[in-house]
Amino acid sequence: MTTRHIIITLLCSVLSALFAIAISQWLMPAEPIVIREISDAQFANNKEWLSEIRPRTFLSAAPTDFSKAAEVAITSVVSIRAIHDYRSGLFQQSQEPMTASTGSGVIVSSDGFVITNNHVVEGGSIIEVVLNDKHVFEADLIGSDPSTDLALIKINAKGLKAIELGNSDSLRIGEWVLAIGNPFNLESTVTAGIISAKGRNIDILEGQDRIESFIQTDAVVNPGNSGGALVNTNGELVGINTAIITRSGGYEGYSFAIPSNLVRKIIKDLSDFGVVQRGLLGVFIEDISATTADDLGLDEVAGVLITRISEDSGADNAGMQIGDVIIAINGYETKNASSLQEILGQLRPGNKVSLDYIRDGESRQVDIILKNKINSTSTYSAKEEKLLHDIGFELRDLSSREKKRLNTSGIKVISVFRGSKIGTTNMEPGFIITHLNDKKMNNLKTLLDAMKEMEGELILKGIYENYEGEYFYSFIK
Repeated sequence: MTTRHIIITLLCSVLSALFAIAISQWLMPAEPIVIREISDAQFANNKEWLSEIRPRTFLSAAPTDFSKAAEVAITSVVSIRAIHDYRSGLFQQSQEPMTASTGSGVIVSSDGFVITNNHVVEGGSIIEVVLNDKHVFEADLIGSDPSTDLALIKINAKGLKAIELGNSDSLRIGEWVLAIGNPFNLESTVTAGIISAKGRNIDILEGQDRIESFIQTDAVVNPGNSGGALVNTNGELVGINTAIITRSGGYEGYSFAIPSNLVRKIIKDLSDFGVVQRGLLGVFIEDISATTADDLGLDEVAGVLITRISEDSGADNAGMQIGDVIIAINGYETKNASSLQEILGQLRPGNKVSLDYIRDGESRQVDIILKNKINSTSTYSAKEEKLLHDIGFELRDLSSREKKRLNTSGIKVISVFRGSKIGTTNMEPGFIITHLNDKKMNNLKTLLDAMKEMEGELILKGIYENYEGEYFYSFIK
């Protein structure tokens, strides 16, 4: 091949390549360029461009740096040590050493109130609190609530950094959170994770009025974290870390926290009354199953089924029936029993709630006045509860049906404690108190107020429903 032919061949090849590139550029769309550096905004005042931006719903931030949230919250988290002195009381002569349980707590007021788990301080004869700056204080137990596993303690200190309480109802699945506590006695440990689920019931608490509606996260929580803070990316408290599900004894991916909105109400009750004021509908409930939903003709497998109703309760007075399905309270959906309990746990006796429910396939609404466990709308203090316990009985007001049937008002004895002052009088459960020292008693509140003021011999007069005549029981207060 001559030099001339080689040159012609190379020229044709180059021209063909250029032609192919031109065709491909014409046929294929241009690739977008991604700029990863921060650049100045352009066309910020272009109204046409602004009109094309669609408003979007709130999305939780996913920062790569949690230092600001940790810095805000970490000084409000404390270490707690509860010492159990088994050498006192019945074991006074024993040489058995003292034991201690450890956990975490969160400062909720600048004057020394600290919230923690009940199981951290339960049974402790001495409660020690160590602040983030290493200062040590002895704490007093203000009150506890086993049904939510919360306790409020107080140290004698001023000017503390109290945590900001956030709104746990606004939490969204997938949102970033931090767990702050003292696992394995490692002080001020911070771990990060996301909200995995809400309204979890893991069946760890005891009692008929227990409230389990936990926030589930995958933030690392270990023994010692109990009572510590779960905070959002603003450093606001959204939960109190309480439990983990584990087979090894350590973290395995599931941790659970009590929602801050429930915590807020428990703090207020314990500080005001020393006991929690529980507002009750007066119903027994269970979750809706797929079979139940089909039987009742429900559109979805959601809601709370009423299986039993207490006499003269708020639900009974409002005309609720067995088989009704509660779907919302005060506009908040109740897809399961846990969500219903969480909402009610934030309310007190005497509060009115608007309840949405389904009966016979028809949606209905009714207002209900919540009552307490003794079927009263009044609140009572720890001192009043202790007074009844020390005397030795449990009481409740007569129901409206009982008042009508017996043609009297009064207070019914529910139970009598063995070996108590009342127990030695031979009073039986079912006795209806109508008078105290010849003064008419119409309800429990009146009786409590009167007994608090009286000393010496107290005489209770009343009747039994199935026995004739009046009965008298006396004891020394």
